[in-house]
Amino acid sequence: MADRTDRRCFLARGVLGAAGVGAAYSSIEENTLLAAMQDGTAKTSQGKTQKPKTDIPPGSLPCGKICDVSLSRLFIGGNLIGGWAHSRDLMYASKLFTSYNTEAKVFETLELAQACGINTIQLDPKCWPVVTKYNQNHTTKLQTMACISFFEDKAKMNEEIKRQVDLGVTMLYSHGGRTDSHMMNGGTTDVLGQMVELIKAQGVPAGVGSHSLNIPIACEKEKVNPDFYVKTFHGDRYWSATPKEHRKEYDWMKGGASDHNLNHDNMWCNNPEATAAFMETVDKPWVAFKVMAAGAISPRKAFPDAYNNGADFIVAGMFDFQVEADVKIAIKSLGRVRNRKRPCRG
Repeated sequence: MADRTDRRCFLARGVLGAAGVGAAYSSIEENTLLAAMQDGTAKTSQGKTQKPKTDIPPGSLPCGKICDVSLSRLFIGGNLIGGWAHSRDLMYASKLFTSYNTEAKVFETLELAQACGINTIQLDPKCWPVVTKYNQNHTTKLQTMACISFFEDKAKMNEEIKRQVDLGVTMLYSHGGRTDSHMMNGGTTDVLGQMVELIKAQGVPAGVGSHSLNIPIACEKEKVNPDFYVKTFHGDRYWSATPKEHRKEYDWMKGGASDHNLNHDNMWCNNPEATAAFMETVDKPWVAFKVMAAGAISPRKAFPDAYNNGADFIVAGMFDFQVEADVKIAIKSLGRVRNRKRPCRG
């Protein structure tokens, strides 16, 4: 892992400076601080940081392709970095996440992710500055799958796409919430088709993102022809899931409900069985997101469910302390895929 936070190093130096090296062995707390300084993440005498430690052998996490881009089957999500926390009725989660994920902590997390085999991050525009700086400071770059808004104005849409390309984006897709809102309010797939073609013209793989199954159904029917789909998938066997009889299409877009039976930032795939069944008919790669229902489902359950039900890649938001365990779960899940009805499309 990368350098510990400045505060931890300051505390450790304080222990050693105030009491001497010998005295640092006099208590459990001091031993812990000393270990933090002397472990494999400490700086060498030349001031260079050592590589993060992991017992995952290189190449263990399988990869697939979208167009000619090689992608790890597990992406790290950007929500926890940008602070876009789906937190039900907790008021402090977004602030907590951004306070924890300082630039140093983000660098540490991404270094560990790469060491474990993840080569791609899903991000929104709020995450670009720290990811750009990370890539500028590392020889091996993280690939980026970024979501964008789309516009009926062709020139404005093209300008936004070029801006993302200039930032170094690897793949682009329509923001799921923006796509849902467009279709929910009577929009057509024409503007999505225009966006896809403009992205492709820039030589970048083009995708369509959504929470609603209506969107990939409409895109396939109207032959929008994206290179990939980014579609939510998660089961509904968790306590806060909206009861089936109260689920309504696009209810995740309609704000917090006062009725406890209705959606309150707690569900993003109302029909997992129908989603899996429809995606069986789609011959384009599928990147599944919200597979853990924003933390309500364990990755030990969520990852194999997504892969077994047809997802080619999955996005998972991860704090640094979750990365290695999540990658191991993904590797194990992919190695145990059985009776998958949908052929691998990526």
